[in-house]
Amino acid sequence: MASQEIETLASALARLPGLGPRSARRVVLWLVKRRETALVQLLDALEQVRGRLIECETCGNVDTRNPCGICGDPRRDQSAICVVEDVADLWALDRAKLFTGRYHVLGGRLSALDGVRPEDLNIGTLLDRVAVGGIDEVVLAMNATLEGQTTAHYIAERLEGAPVRITQLAHGLPVGGELDYLDEGTLAQALRARRPVG
Repeated sequence: MASQEIETLASALARLPGLGPRSARRVVLWLVKRRETALVQLLDALEQVRGRLIECETCGNVDTRNPCGICGDPRRDQSAICVVEDVADLWALDRAKLFTGRYHVLGGRLSALDGVRPEDLNIGTLLDRVAVGGIDEVVLAMNATLEGQTTAHYIAERLEGAPVRITQLAHGLPVGGELDYLDEGTLAQALRARRPVG
């Protein structure tokens, strides 16, 4: 058995997404073996970011500055906003480097079952950003779930009449996907979003 301190560290790591108890113990062992290099670097990085993380008042991203690096970047297209459910979605899209505009994080999605109402999300601040002007396109990048699509529909309704083009991410067949492995919802969306060949 490991000491109480090591067990406490493993338990703390096990609470992180994607790590269970066994994976957490493997991480602890790896860190212990490299305590003079990797452990010190990890502790330094955690100490530097602790207390400095803040939410961007403009878009809702998490950064160590406000406005965040994306909102403060003058090279970004200020006329396009991509609306996402949470920060993880923003980071995933921005990592792909395909969208050059700015983002808006809702902080969740509408869900009657979970009691999440429009006023619980950052929808009002999105509407304010659009109302200021200078926005030509709002890209709704919600997840392809019932709640995600309900949220996208609600936002589209609220933006109705605003002088912006409202677009949505395409949903359907993944690249390399085989039809017999896909669920009916994905197949239905792919059929509805079909386009001409050529």
